[in-house]
This record gives sequence, C-alpha cells and structure tokens, in this order.
Amino acid sequence: MRTCKHVVALIACAMLLPGMSAHARTDVTLGEQPAITKHLDETAIESGQVGFQDLVAAGRALFTTRCNILDGRGRPASTGTGEPRPTAQADFLRTSGPEASSCLGCHMQPGTGGTAGPVANVFVGAEALDPATLSVDPAFSDERNAMSIFGSGVIEMLAREMSAELIAIRQSAAEQARRGGQPVTRDLVAKGVNFGRITVLSDGRVDPTEIEGVDWDLIVKPFHQKGAVASLRQFTNSAMNQHLGMQSMERFGTDTDPDADGVTNELTLGDLTALVTFQASLPAPRRARPHSARRREAARRGQAVFESIGCGGCHLPEVELDNRVFSEPNPYNPPGNLRPADVSTPLRFDLVVTARSNLVRPLPHGRVRVEAFTDLKRHDLNDADYDHFANEVVAQGMLTGFGDPASFTVPAQPRPTREFLTRKLWDAGNTDPYGHRGDLTTLTEAVYFHGGEARVQRDAYFDLPLEDRDAVIEFLKTLTAVPETSR
Repeated sequence: MRTCKHVVALIACAMLLPGMSAHARTDVTLGEQPAITKHLDETAIESGQVGFQDLVAAGRALFTTRCNILDGRGRPASTGTGEPRPTAQADFLRTSGPEASSCLGCHMQPGTGGTAGPVANVFVGAEALDPATLSVDPAFSDERNAMSIFGSGVIEMLAREMSAELIAIRQSAAEQARRGGQPVTRDLVAKGVNFGRITVLSDGRVDPTEIEGVDWDLIVKPFHQKGAVASLRQFTNSAMNQHLGMQSMERFGTDTDPDADGVTNELTLGDLTALVTFQASLPAPRRARPHSARRREAARRGQAVFESIGCGGCHLPEVELDNRVFSEPNPYNPPGNLRPADVSTPLRFDLVVTARSNLVRPLPHGRVRVEAFTDLKRHDLNDADYDHFANEVVAQGMLTGFGDPASFTVPAQPRPTREFLTRKLWDAGNTDPYGHRGDLTTLTEAVYFHGGEARVQRDAYFDLPLEDRDAVIEFLKTLTAVPETSR
C-alpha cells in the first residue's frame, strides 16, 4: 500500500493541479514544479519547425532530467508492463521499479549514454510482479547490468538491414514453395552472419527448428542483452514506464491515467522522438591511440592475435551498412510504438556525421564500414566446465517475436535463457564491468567464462604466451566510448 509520504505527495499534487495535465504547469514560477518544463509536438517535428540540433538538445534534457511526481513519475496503480495493480504500491521499489528518476541514473559512465556499475542493475521480469516480494530471486527475475548506448543509431540500422535480408529470404522461399507445392529450405545469412536455416511449407507456414540466434520472425533485435527489443523507441517506451513510471501517450493513450498518479499525457509522441533522436545520435565509440609506443605496438599485434584465434567469428571486425541515413520511426516497431505509417515525414539524419568515430567510416555509394565487433546474434557460452552465463531461469519473451504463432509449424517456445547477444566490443575499453550482470571486473575474467560456442576460442586464448594475451587486452583497451560532453 502507499506510504504516508506518498499519500501526502499525491494530495499536494491534486491541490496544485485540479483537473490539469502536466502541460498546464509550465508557466508556474513559485513552489513545486514539474521537472519537465516543455513537451514536444510530433507534428511540429514532422513539419520541420523543430531543427535537428534543437531536437537533440530536447532529447538530452529529457534523458538527463530527474522527473518528479508532478511530471507523472511513479505508477502506484500499474505494473511495469502497464497492467493494473489490485492494490497501490509504494512510490519507489528498487527491485521491480520504478527505481529511477532519470535515464542518466543507469546510463552515466563514462558519460551520458554509457553504462553503470552493478548498483544500478535491473531485475528483468520483476516489473510484472505484484506484490514484488522475492523479485530479486533468480526464480522470479533476471538480473541485468545496463548496457552502453553509444553508437546505438548505427546498431539499430545494422539490425534493420539484417532483418530485411532475412525476411527477404523467407519471402522468396515462401513464393517458391507456393509455386512448387512443396517445402523449400534456405540458408539464413545476413551481412555474412549465419542464422541457421529456414523451411517454408507450400501453405506458407514456417518450420523454425533450424533458425539460430534470432527470433522466428527474423527481426534482429539489437537491444536488451537477450536480443528482445527491435528499436530505441520500443526500448524507451518500455523503460520510461518500467523504471521511471512515466507513461507515453503513444502506448497508453491520450488524456488517460492508467497508473492513477493524477497526471495525464506524461510523455508526448514528440518527447519520445526527441529521446530516440538523442540516443541514436550519440557518438559511436572509437579506437583510441595509446600515448606509449609500446602500447601502440601491443594493441596492433593484439588485434591480429584476437582474429587469429577466432574471436572475430562472433565479434566481427567489420560489417557494412548499406545506408548511412538513420530514419525514425523503425518499420519493425511492434504495436504500441510509433510506425512509419503514423507519420507524414520520417525523421532522417546522417549517421556518419553524428557518429564522429574512426570505427564508422564512409565508403563509396553511401555505404558505411562499421567496426562494432558484434554479429548481433544470440549465442550460448555455457558448457559443463564454464556455465557462468547460465544463471537465468526466467525467459524474456517468446521466440515467435512479433510473429503470429499460428504461422509456425511448432508451438511457441520461450527465448533460451542460456543465450545472449554477442557483446559489442567497440566500447570494451572503458565500459566495465562486464557480463550481463556486471559481475566481471576485468576483460580477462570475461574471456575466462567463455564456454560453449566460444570454448575453442577461450582455450586458444589461455594457451597463448602471456605477452600475446596482454597484447589482446591492450587492443581491447583501445576500443572506448567517448563521453558526449568531450566530443
């Protein structure tokens, strides 16, 4: 139930805002005020009335602002999934949320947009529990460390292009199966990454049993460590509700108060677009040049050793992006998130310009070379000897993804708890700690627990002479996220 402090706060809010939304308080100069003083209109953004730099600045302000109850922070009558609660809960719950007052609370090292230590870990799945007792127990939730979002615009566009390639393979196989009247099997390869095989029956149904490392809908989802979220917008819509208790109009409706906190229209469509634009335009990590000649030589040699022992098989040294332009909204957004058909003019900007990174290099014909050191595929790094990454019990969603379960030949299955997306190493040098729980403090520890699909590479690394292992570490230390404020 609500604490006395929470009840007093809500009474005060009701006295200050009789029948008014957060938007009506922007001119108040005395007493308690909302932290968000300006909300953005999506129509003004689409018509070009809000310039790109102004949009980024507005997104930065929303990302870093510490919201309060006058903004609508908190969700006493609803869970982090938006479901109603039988009884109202306390304002802050460290385990199931809302447990933050700003995005910066979890994305702040080495700068705005980065990660955080284990103290800011979240418990995925606990947001749906009511009451939230025992929500930190692995039987109820998955403990996760916040991920750096530097360069996320580039990553989202890579995932979109990979999704388009995989879906085109499925559509081609379906057409051939329909014409021929028999099943057709195709390899699933996108940007050189093998996602297994797909079989399509003549009636259009898909046999997904040989699909590997991606959901059955073939949409590559590059956000969340489990590969469960397709876009920054989907991620932001969910996170603002789950962690801050701030509901967006596009997901929760206009002039509604589903969380019964006395505030409506807490985040406009324009607010979400600004937040996405800021995150997507954050600079990408870059390769730093060590001051010491000895370190420079070790890093150069370390990358060669890294690739020679096979680490580049999953941590791809480079991938080509076909289009350097980021567009918002994402065509693969699920319902409850803005889609291209919902806007008159999509927002567009040049990723090479905003990335400002020597790991994001322009190529001829509008293409871009991206050195993020990931394949955006899920892998199982656990075996009988090394199972550090097999601690999760609660599945995060289903392998059907956004697809219709009836379109597959086998029943829907949960996403494997042992599999995680290949970590992007382009910021490995200064976004410690490591591992999905943030419980590994050094790069060597992270390598040590690579079993399963990476066991051969792990053993090869520890068979190296110490000077070669040190060289690999020196190479990884050159891959750094540079705080936005220092660019």
